[in-house]
Amino acid sequence: MRLGVLDVGSNTVHLLVVDAHPGARPLPAHSHKAELRLAELIDDEGAISDAGVERLVAVIKDALEAAEDKGVEEVLPFATSAVREAPNADDVLARVQQETGVTLPVLTGDEEARLTFLAARRWFGWSSGKLLVLDIGGGSLEVAYGMDEDPVVASSVPLGAGRLTAAWLPGDPSDPADVRALRRHVRTEIARTVGDFARHGEPDRTVATSKTFKQLARIAGAARSAEGLYTQRTLSRKALEDWVPRLAEMTAAQRAALPGVSEGRASQLLAGALVAEAAMDLYGVDELDICPWALREGVILRRLDHLPTG
Repeated sequence: MRLGVLDVGSNTVHLLVVDAHPGARPLPAHSHKAELRLAELIDDEGAISDAGVERLVAVIKDALEAAEDKGVEEVLPFATSAVREAPNADDVLARVQQETGVTLPVLTGDEEARLTFLAARRWFGWSSGKLLVLDIGGGSLEVAYGMDEDPVVASSVPLGAGRLTAAWLPGDPSDPADVRALRRHVRTEIARTVGDFARHGEPDRTVATSKTFKQLARIAGAARSAEGLYTQRTLSRKALEDWVPRLAEMTAAQRAALPGVSEGRASQLLAGALVAEAAMDLYGVDELDICPWALREGVILRRLDHLPTG
């Protein structure tokens, strides 16, 4: 069957269309993205502004038209932290339903972490042993650890690259004092979660998903996306530590000129790099593998698990 997963994230609304059936890997058929950047469309009380809601409704309508054009049988929609944490979330969801017909489930942070972990486990397989999975989104950082397909421990921390950039790094380039303050904040928040994971022992493999990690790996020398999904890509803590001060001195336009960095994400890359560096340091990770699959694939895989076979 042809499925579409509609991911309403903090940075983008992304429709991923796949051809899939139980027992087989989902085959990507089409991708439709629209920039949203909800972190920049939040008012002083943390609510999604009227302009943000109008933008959200418009891009969801566009995504639904794309799904129809591509012959999608079923759309699996979900929203993540930017909608989840907005005080006017109920009103936003009601308006989306009224104007688009989409009932938009909002994933909890724990669900995000667990579904992302499922995708990483299916990608790397059982031979990878105990996995530690890190994912930096626009609104939150998800961390999960375990031996099976469902992690034994999962955590979601409000340390997304978009959220932190909007709240902590107003300058371009960023003020060094702001960078230091954000670094302290990020490390304090991550350190609170480390004990929950450390008691379960060292992972056999650490994996990272998300655009932020992919871009950091690329500027640190990993293979281009054009070289294919199955090309191994890694990111070392040492390379990241070398790049963080360089990113801090750059403007967003200068970061956008780096290999693999998109213009729309360039302003958020420094905040994402500070989170990635802190996570690798505090969780004791010297090198991690980049996983092509993440939350969207996890949602698809979970849906396929519940389809009848034969």
